[in-house]
Amino acid sequence: MKYIIVLGDGMADEPIAELGNKTPLQAADTPIMDWLASHGRCGRLNTVPEGFEPGSEIANMSVLGYDLYKVFEGRGSLEAASMGVNIEPGEMAMRCNLICIENGVIKNHSAGHISNEEASELIDYLQKELGGNDVNFFPGVSYRHLLKLKGGDKRLKCTPPHDVPGTPANEVMIKALVPEAQKTADRLNELIVKSQELLCNHPVNLKRKAEGKDMANSIWPWSPGYKPQMKPITQQYGLRNGVVISAVDLIKGIGIYAGLRSIDVEGATGLYDTNYEGKTEAAIEALKDNDFVYLHIEASDEAGHEGNALLKKKTVEFLDHRVLKRLVEASQEMDEPLTIALLPDHPTPCRIRTHTAAPVPFIIYKPGKEPDNVQTYDEFSVEEGYYGLLSQDEFIKELFKKD
Repeated sequence: MKYIIVLGDGMADEPIAELGNKTPLQAADTPIMDWLASHGRCGRLNTVPEGFEPGSEIANMSVLGYDLYKVFEGRGSLEAASMGVNIEPGEMAMRCNLICIENGVIKNHSAGHISNEEASELIDYLQKELGGNDVNFFPGVSYRHLLKLKGGDKRLKCTPPHDVPGTPANEVMIKALVPEAQKTADRLNELIVKSQELLCNHPVNLKRKAEGKDMANSIWPWSPGYKPQMKPITQQYGLRNGVVISAVDLIKGIGIYAGLRSIDVEGATGLYDTNYEGKTEAAIEALKDNDFVYLHIEASDEAGHEGNALLKKKTVEFLDHRVLKRLVEASQEMDEPLTIALLPDHPTPCRIRTHTAAPVPFIIYKPGKEPDNVQTYDEFSVEEGYYGLLSQDEFIKELFKKD
């Protein structure tokens, strides 16, 4: 048996008036998702343990069955693995967004989804002006970058910028949770202020402003941690090997720490215009020589953060028509049977434009396994599914169960 998880990031939602009081999953045309539901077994999964915020790092690690209380060390340390940046003893890593601030208010978390080329030029500039001693900056993808701080104390209150669009930036600056972390908080807030002074007149931003685009006029560090210790998923569940396919450094990093090989796909953007077909073909090709594939599609999450219900519905349909259809067809021609799991990591409701901790709907389709009575795939239909409500490592154990 081979296995694939298709992860539609942020795909779950709430009923939306614009969609006839349906969720995007309910409103979308999803014949393949519904086929998988009617031929598989369904349920709901709690992906956010008590005490954690519903970030993609938390939810994706939960999907893979990791005990967050034991292994979680922040988002930055996970992304560092994807970027090939080693975290030394005594170093702290953080995600470092390029964001847009207007009139002192956080406008968005992505600097208008700045291009890789523009962002890389800005991060290189910040490294030249601010880096090299206790702090270093590393360019990532679009607005998502990495900051390393020597001697940093991770006991900080950091606000993810995608949680607070419309909030005055000075209200959500970094705060120390213990007195020992105050020096770290002060240093990071100093870097934020200095970045704003440096970036506002950089040629990249002046050009973006002239073109009517959002400026990348501030860094925003968050999710601090040290190097995590995660047992490879292949060892835990008796798999020979596996791969992760994603446009997002965070997911690649989780996969690498989980013992999976990361495969890059040309044209994978993390947005609605991503190369769905290329990622699907890469997954199908990887299944020839690997037992497990973690195929991550980011687009629905970004649509949710934008509050764009129609775009989110479209991204769900793209996942159905351009990923799952080809995957199911290809599975019929494989030498070994393929178990297909489909789920989001967390909801990203368009109404609030950020993540929630609500349970997510999932399908596990195992060829030859008697299905339950669920006929369509959405947030509510799966409540009557075979698996009921799962949590912790129960989902991944069911996926890999030899029965």
